[in-house]
Amino acid sequence: METLTAHDRAEALLAANPLVDGHNDLPWALRKLAGPDPSAAVGGADLTHDVPGLHTDIPRLRQGHVGAQFWSVYVPSTLSPVDAVTSVFEQVELVHQLTERYPDDLGLALTADAAEAAFAAGKVASLLGAEGGHSIGNSLGTLRALRRLGVRYMTLTHNDNTDWADSATDEPVHGGLTDFGRDVVREMNRIGMLVDLSHVAPSTMRDALATTSAPVMFTHSSSRAVTDHPRNVPDDVLAALPANGGVCMVTFVPYFVSAAVQGWASQVQDAITASGRDGKDGGVRDEFLATWDGPPRPEATLDDVIAHVEHVREVAGIDHIGIGGDYDGVDRLPVGLQDVSRYPVLFTALLERGWSEQDCIKLAGRNALRVLRASDDVAAG
Repeated sequence: METLTAHDRAEALLAANPLVDGHNDLPWALRKLAGPDPSAAVGGADLTHDVPGLHTDIPRLRQGHVGAQFWSVYVPSTLSPVDAVTSVFEQVELVHQLTERYPDDLGLALTADAAEAAFAAGKVASLLGAEGGHSIGNSLGTLRALRRLGVRYMTLTHNDNTDWADSATDEPVHGGLTDFGRDVVREMNRIGMLVDLSHVAPSTMRDALATTSAPVMFTHSSSRAVTDHPRNVPDDVLAALPANGGVCMVTFVPYFVSAAVQGWASQVQDAITASGRDGKDGGVRDEFLATWDGPPRPEATLDDVIAHVEHVREVAGIDHIGIGGDYDGVDRLPVGLQDVSRYPVLFTALLERGWSEQDCIKLAGRNALRVLRASDDVAAG
């Protein structure tokens, strides 16, 4: 009998078990292409074919065996509270319209059962996640409205602090969560919205873990012990996930997974700061790099990602790890993982390294679906 290759096994595994990706920024990428009106954004690109500049389309989702996707309804944290709230509702509507435009390929899913049903029907289960607590405008009523519209997680911060939580990439102000921040976490538990701790400061991670009664998610973060980037998760927090029941969904962002890319980025940041400009501004950074004569940017690799996956497994355990690629949220991806069609490449490599098929199934999506169900169980009381 012919022995299956690791690639064949990976393809079969992902065809039979839903791969749940924690974070994809396609909705914002579509908005950038066609403007803020959801109908224009959805109508501005035909996702049944390759769209130049995007990492995501329906054929590549199929090729990558993506079974369930958390679509990020991200809006910038630089917006005013009123504009942030308006924009996040526009992005929620955009995702709803995406599923309506492509009903044979995308199935709106508000629960783990619905996600599995969509997968069984041959569709990519489409879930929503709000990236950044600034998008609720300090209003628990807005939080509840987002949940009513199907948003299943909220990242407590984005790149900037909110009035109630410290971000990983801003100067600390609160020392973690404020009293209102803890109220937000408790309300998210009550209404069945997952607490996403990507982007938040370690102090906020620890405060949220001490407050929550439901498992948490890191929807797109990697290991700080492997790459010392503030967006990654320290080992003590990873080690706390088994007691909480949560999951860290390893991301592919080169700055977070490659020490070489992170070092290069720090060098660029220092050069921009020395020139008197704001290196946190993406437009300023792009303009600076167009004329910079420093060293070329190194490439992150598949092996870099695997190092994070295996470290998180070692520290948190196989039941507390997942995948959150951050496609269409970054300008480039590691070699071998350039778009959403490449997930089988990762799982082929893990099988070749001796991972069992059951462990790969947990990484792919079983753990994430367990956390989603647990959130609903806590909300149900």
